[in-house]
This record gives sequence, C-alpha cells and structure tokens, in this order.
Amino acid sequence: MDRQLKKKFWNKQRIFLIGGGSAVVLLILWSFIFADKRSKLNVEKDKITISKVSKGTYDEYIVVTAVVHPLKTIRLDAIEGGYVAYKFLEGGSMVKRGDSILRLENQRLMMDFVNRETEMYRLINELQNTRLRLRQDRFALEKTLSDLDYQVDQAKDIYERNNKLFKDKVVAEQEYLKTKRDYEKLVRQREIEVKSQDYQIDNSKTQIIQLEGTIARTQRNLQLMKENLSNLVVRAPVDGQLSSINVEVGTSIQAGQNIGQIDDLDGFKMRAEIDEHYISRVFAGLKAEFEFNGKKNEMTITKVYPEVKNSRFEVDMNFSTNAPEGIRRGQSSPIRLELGKSSEAILLPVGGFFSDTGGNWVYVVEKSGTRAVKRNITLGRKNPVYFEVLEGLQPGEQVITSSYENFGNKEVLEF
Repeated sequence: MDRQLKKKFWNKQRIFLIGGGSAVVLLILWSFIFADKRSKLNVEKDKITISKVSKGTYDEYIVVTAVVHPLKTIRLDAIEGGYVAYKFLEGGSMVKRGDSILRLENQRLMMDFVNRETEMYRLINELQNTRLRLRQDRFALEKTLSDLDYQVDQAKDIYERNNKLFKDKVVAEQEYLKTKRDYEKLVRQREIEVKSQDYQIDNSKTQIIQLEGTIARTQRNLQLMKENLSNLVVRAPVDGQLSSINVEVGTSIQAGQNIGQIDDLDGFKMRAEIDEHYISRVFAGLKAEFEFNGKKNEMTITKVYPEVKNSRFEVDMNFSTNAPEGIRRGQSSPIRLELGKSSEAILLPVGGFFSDTGGNWVYVVEKSGTRAVKRNITLGRKNPVYFEVLEGLQPGEQVITSSYENFGNKEVLEF
C-alpha cells in the first residue's frame, strides 16, 4: 500500500522566489537611502574646455586698444570771420611755419578799417589846427601885452607927474584922481588880459594832450585792425602736416570756428579708450607696454581725460624712450596696461563660464575623470588670462571653463 509523503515548505522554488524578492526590496531600500540623488547630465568631453587650477604670479593688468597720435596737434581756428576766397593747400600737405593755407574776405572789416583810418586823419588835422591856434594866441597875447605896456607906461608917466603937481597944488585934485584911475585901470586890464590868455593857452594845451591821446589810441586800434586784416590770411603756426582742412571756397566762416589742424611730426603718443569700470584705478604715471615689429616698447600715462563717453574714457601715453621707427599716425595696437604690482595667487584661466555663473560656482572634475561636480567658489581680481581664486579651489584641480549655457542647473556632469 502506498504511503502519502509530506511536502517540504522550504523547497528550491520558494527559496528562490523569497530570496529574489528580498534582494529587490533591499536594492530599492539602498537606492532610497544611499544612492546619489543629485541632478545629472551627460556631456561629451571633447566639446568642453577643461583647465587646470595653478599657483603662480598674478599680474594685474588690462589689455586695451590704443591709436597712434602726433605728440602735438595744433588746432587751426579762424581769428576773424569771412568767406573763403581762396584755398592754397589741401589736407595731408606738409607745411612750414608761415605758409598760407586760406584767404578770407570780410567787407565789413575793410569798411571799419577805412572809417577808422579816416577818423584818425581828421583827428591829426584837428591837432595841427589846435597847435596852430595856440601859436596864434601866443602872438596875439604878445601884441596885446605890448600895446597895454605902452599904454600903462604913458598913464604911469602922467600919473606920477600929476602926483607931484598935485602935491605942489599946481593941478586940481579932480585931474589928479582921473589920471590915477586911468593908470590903475590899465594895470588891472593888463593883469586880466594875462590871466585870460593864460587860461586860453592852458585850455589849448589840454586839448592838444587829449587829441594826442585820442590819436595814439586810434593808431593802436588801427594797427590792431591791420593785424585783423592780415588774419584774413590763415597761416600755418608751426611746421608739420596739415592733417585736415574742413572748408571749401565760398564757405562762410565765423570768428573762432575750427577749420582744421596741423600735426607736429616730431614725436608720437598713443591714445586709448578704457572702460569706465577702471576710471578710479587709472592715473598719470601708470606703466604700459606694447609690441611693435617684434620689440616691446614701454610707455607711461601722461594724461587722463575725465569725461566719460559711451561708458569709456580716454588716456594719453608717451613713450619712455623714442617712438619706434616706422610707426605712423592712425595705427592701432593692443596695449598692456599695468594696474598694480604682481603677487602670488591661485589662478583659474578665464573662460565663458563666468558669464553664466558670475564667478560664484564652477564644475570641478573629479579625480576619476568621469564626471564633474558643481562647487561654490569665490573669485577676486581678473586680468585677460586669469582669475584670482580666493576660496573653493586648490592648485592641481581641474575645472570646466567653457560656457555653461547648455548645462541648465545640473549638479553633476557625467562624461
């Protein structure tokens, strides 16, 4: 008779199912507890730039573009207004001091000169007439005094004779007093005539002095007007190159209007435009250098123009020695402008990442080289090649320095 066998609970199938389920449960628990939950993005390593953090000398400088200018530029301004009657030279011509450039015409100035000249001749004639009248007055005074002296002498003789006769009681008192009054009247008349003539002479002398002063002033004014007339011919004040002339024949020009400029070719300087961000750090005396024909040339800032246009300001730089041979006006070149002394620092190469992060964080490549992790950092100064690292990076570490534009806000980049 057959016997019923009791089934075992832990058979192979059940052990396999329970073990497999437990493993799945453990795997799920591990993924929740220990797995990396950071957001990730797969990137192609050959399409990004990875740079190495290093320790070295940080040179604080900026690179700007400078243009060659003449050491001196002389503005040509019209001293007198008028219209251009003739143009002797064109822009680009070499000139010597005193060379004629333009001739202007000004009819009003010519008429003023003629009228002032006529007025001066009238004053000269008036002065001559006054001097002649003074001489005539002197002759008239001498003639009048001569006649009065004769009359006074006659009256004096009669008075003195009648005075004796009156004392001797030969002539009447009435006759004596009449001769006395006649004599005294003539004496007073002579005194009055002398004073009158003295006054007339003094008045004539005053008129002469005034006329002489007026004529002297008129002559000075006339000389100035002659000089103004000569200024209608615009001449070169120095030797050099007439770099520009901004008028044509027939053009009307106002007094003081700029009509061109002359470049003094005895030397050159360089003028650069700099971002206004550096305006507080740029001053006269800063050093700069640029390369020309394979040689480095040192320069020094000599003038800072404080006016800011389009967020930029200008500086002039002179060569420490002679300007390099072959340099020409209008040439441009990159200039290295030193802003401070060199110092030791941790250096991170400049890259496109900065525009995306503001220098607050970067992706640092792990030692395995298979991925890069987001890390907060602090950057300091910047030159065209390096950032100064203040916190967050150590020499030898590798950082993605190309643009982060396509990475979104992922925390881990896997290669």
